[in-house]
Amino acid sequence: MTTMVKRPSVSGFPVNLVLRGRRVVVVGAGRIAARKIESLLEAGAEVEVVAPQVGVEIVGLAEANRVRLTQREFVPTDLDGAWLVVAATDDPAVNGSVFAAGEERHVFVNAADDPSSCSATLMSVVRRGELQVSIGTGGRSPALATWLKARLEGELGPEYETLLDLLSTEREEMREKGRSSEDADWQAALNSGILELIRAGKVHEAKERLRACLT
Repeated sequence: MTTMVKRPSVSGFPVNLVLRGRRVVVVGAGRIAARKIESLLEAGAEVEVVAPQVGVEIVGLAEANRVRLTQREFVPTDLDGAWLVVAATDDPAVNGSVFAAGEERHVFVNAADDPSSCSATLMSVVRRGELQVSIGTGGRSPALATWLKARLEGELGPEYETLLDLLSTEREEMREKGRSSEDADWQAALNSGILELIRAGKVHEAKERLRACLT
């Protein structure tokens, strides 16, 4: 009988990190590192890559001045002043060293495919403007998170971005008028068919219905 091996879970407290202008260190410079770096750059992070061997994708990013590249072995002081660290190597010993250095400096560490060396996991995210839906599996199955992301991308169309804009605008107008947005029945408004109106291109009617529900 085959014994099922259960990988350790690193489920924790979901959070949205504001990384714009903040230093993030990526240890490793292969294909996986390149994929992680693209997401970090999209978030506005200032990315520094540390690795003795560098793949062509990372070389291109460095030549374009999109990342800072330090081509040598990792040392613990590389994490001084970092806000987040991504260990993207295939060497558990290196990942472990990065994790230990992060723990000493109170810096969160994500280690690709190595939950035992993680204090943070990176979730799959579906974005529609400022609307973000994050999917995590506690590090146990990135493949499931990717599969769910693909399904949600098909279900969450651009109308959700418009919906968020309408809700946000109405909330701000209520606050400007001195009304508490916490007392409004937002759920009733969302269940009133305004999303269907937006899908039909009737944004003005959706806005009027939203206001009527919140009056």
